[in-house]
Amino acid sequence: MKPSLYLAVWGERMSGVTFSRNRVKLKKLLGIRARLAMLAVLLVAPLMLDRVRSLEDARAKQIATASEEYANITHHSAETQREVISSVETMLKSAAYIRASSGIARSCEILRASLPANLPWIRSIMLVSKDGVVQCSTLNAQVGLNIADREYFRKAQETRDFVFSDYLFGKTNNRPIMMAAYPVAAINPEEDSVAVAGINLDWLSKIMANLGGRPGISSVLIDSTGVVLAAPPDQASMIGRPLDNVPLLSAITYKALSSNTDTGSISFAATDSKRTISFARIPGTQARLIVSVDEDIVTAAINRDIRTAYLQLAFVCLFVLLGALIGAEKLIINPIEVMTGMAKRFGEGDSSARVSRSRLPSEFMPLARAFNAMAAQLSQRERELVATNDRLTVMASIDMLSGLANRRGFQSRLEFEWLKAQQFTSELSLLMIDVDYFKLYNDTYGHPEGDACLTRIGEALARIAGETMGFAGRYGGEEFCLLLPNTSAQKALEVGETVRMKVQGLALPHITSSYGMVTVSVGVAATLPSDTQTPGELIEAADAALYAAKHRGRNTVVEHGFAKLADKTGMAMAG
Repeated sequence: MKPSLYLAVWGERMSGVTFSRNRVKLKKLLGIRARLAMLAVLLVAPLMLDRVRSLEDARAKQIATASEEYANITHHSAETQREVISSVETMLKSAAYIRASSGIARSCEILRASLPANLPWIRSIMLVSKDGVVQCSTLNAQVGLNIADREYFRKAQETRDFVFSDYLFGKTNNRPIMMAAYPVAAINPEEDSVAVAGINLDWLSKIMANLGGRPGISSVLIDSTGVVLAAPPDQASMIGRPLDNVPLLSAITYKALSSNTDTGSISFAATDSKRTISFARIPGTQARLIVSVDEDIVTAAINRDIRTAYLQLAFVCLFVLLGALIGAEKLIINPIEVMTGMAKRFGEGDSSARVSRSRLPSEFMPLARAFNAMAAQLSQRERELVATNDRLTVMASIDMLSGLANRRGFQSRLEFEWLKAQQFTSELSLLMIDVDYFKLYNDTYGHPEGDACLTRIGEALARIAGETMGFAGRYGGEEFCLLLPNTSAQKALEVGETVRMKVQGLALPHITSSYGMVTVSVGVAATLPSDTQTPGELIEAADAALYAAKHRGRNTVVEHGFAKLADKTGMAMAG
């Protein structure tokens, strides 16, 4: 068979074995208990799952409603912030117009008189020269400051448009502030000064107060770098901190700042909760308002109801399962185990095993009666089979022609005597006996006469085995063997010579033999069995001696050569 074909056949057989094993495992898994449990679950689970599903739908609707509500709040708050920024832009454009149409002194007087009290988020308004020096301000402490290093100031000069700064610290009081700038050149190109306003962050946070105090809600106003500009009072500690340092909001910072859209939302799963975040850009600035909704906190109440429903489902299923299993155990499993135990006892040889019908439900009575009847019949048949098997065992070990043990019987006896010799540290000898020129004998006298010759030799060997406490057998064809327990090599040689003489003394004519009568050649081997040897080696040694006897002219006895080892490990057979 080609290797590829052999591998294909082997693969098919292995796949068949694997399939059979998997099928057995599946049958065990789908036993009576499992089927009853599945039936119980199928009866109860749909009712409980329907309730859980309704609660899950209610939670989904609640989350959707909350997300929509807070998205609207985010948009509204962004619009409110836009109005603040718009008012600042309007004031700066007014100041720039005044500066473009009047001198610096007159402009400062008008500026101080025109700052309205209803815009509390504007801390101050300044007019700044092109070199960044504050020429006049509604706060005298700011006059003379140099803000040329401020990025928003340079950007206003470059773009000639309204500019809103990121999070800053004021130069006079080092307090957090935001600045807005509008160049006068946007109105009069010949003027190079800039109108600048300071924004009070506290007022921005007050505008966001409606976003605070709600469980699971956090909101912040961030600048273009992600620094928190304003927050509700309960989250005021976040002002001035970059959102990169806030784990739950850092994921949204980059998306909100890099988005090309003014508004957007995103949902993501944090390590301990699921969050929905909405963001909106404040028009006219790079600032973003971010509102984060923790769905787990918002839906905490309904989540508790869902957990309770799941627990109820688990308890109901467990209760039904226990009832089904207890009922199955009493009514089905126990009777089956009783009958299985009886069948196992009967299979292990207890022929008296019978099922007691008083311990079984009435439905199992016919099965119990059938089992007991079958057990009685099998017991009778087993007794008959044992007797027949004993007879067959004896027949299988006997050579019917010679009446001696056959090769199988001899092999069993050799193994027994080998272990016995090892146990008692005694010698074991073996004679291998072959009829000389037996093929010529059969050719000359015919097979019936050959069988009669072997029968006579077998009878002679049986008598010698009885006299020497040995065990004789027909090894095969015209070859016999004689096993001599507790017999030395010298004694075995003497027995071998007795065998040779007894066979020759039968005076069976053999005209084609050089001796004129039937003779045998005998090979003798003896050893002291040990763990380093095997019974097969003793047979090989006796065969070798028999081979030597044939080469020495037949009708002779030859002993196999042995040498005793100096370390007394036993007898070693020489090659």
